Amino acid sequence: MMRVGQGIDFHRFAENRKLILGGIEIVYPLGLLGHSDADVLIHSLCDALLGALGLGDIGEHYNDEDPRWKDLDSKTILLDTLKRVEQREYTILNMDLTIIGEEPRLSPYKEEIKDNLSKLCQLSKEAINIKATTTERMGALGKKEGLAALSIVLLARKGRQHD
Repeated sequence: MMRVGQGIDFHRFAENRKLILGGIEIVYPLGLLGHSDADVLIHSLCDALLGALGLGDIGEHYNDEDPRWKDLDSKTILLDTLKRVEQREYTILNMDLTIIGEEPRLSPYKEEIKDNLSKLCQLSKEAINIKATTTERMGALGKKEGLAALSIVLLARKGRQHD
């Protein structure tokens, strides 16, 4: 049995914060505002995984009003979500991830992000695609107010044949 999940997340830029994407620190004068480290890419990936499993969204599992999750490293959220994938006897076949924003330029970081996600997810780099795009200066993202990320994942039940 195969299952598809999609996720989306948005965070505003903020001063005095590190910019973390895919668990990697990006050199940029602003970070993303959030209760955790605001890793918009990992958050959208977790939403995609949870959606594929029919388990709601990240906010249901890591409520941003709960003080336990204050300044939480999003890699912890991803590892917890991956445990849920494993417990339900699924494996990730592939993921396609898109980061949306005018700045910073992410081309120099895409391979490092892919390497990190490959290690965290125990998935071959060939099964991970990372894209970065702009909104052609339209809307809040186009005005450089923050970043968004879209993710889609394909899961397969372990032990089953698939094409």
